[in-house]
Amino acid sequence: MTLYIDPPTWPGHGRMWSHLVSDVSYDELHAFAQKLDVPRRAFDRDHYDLPAHRYADAVGAGAVEVGSREVVRLLHASGLRRRKRRGAQARRT
Repeated sequence: MTLYIDPPTWPGHGRMWSHLVSDVSYDELHAFAQKLDVPRRAFDRDHYDLPAHRYADAVGAGAVEVGSREVVRLLHASGLRRRKRRGAQARRT
């Protein structure tokens, strides 16, 4: 099981955020997030948004540190990338 996380460089809601992704399956991603006690509401289409203060927890649990472009590349290569649909709320699973 390999999960990937980018640095917390994404601003939002007064915090900086990272993206946690899998290149295998959403099931793997959800199981890893559950191990970290990350709430399901943090899942956004194809990744979990993790606040900067949880970055070290994810890395300590085995997430591999990669750049933001690599996160997108991994999602595309695995077929797990879900783009935001225009004018409609994206489906969450």
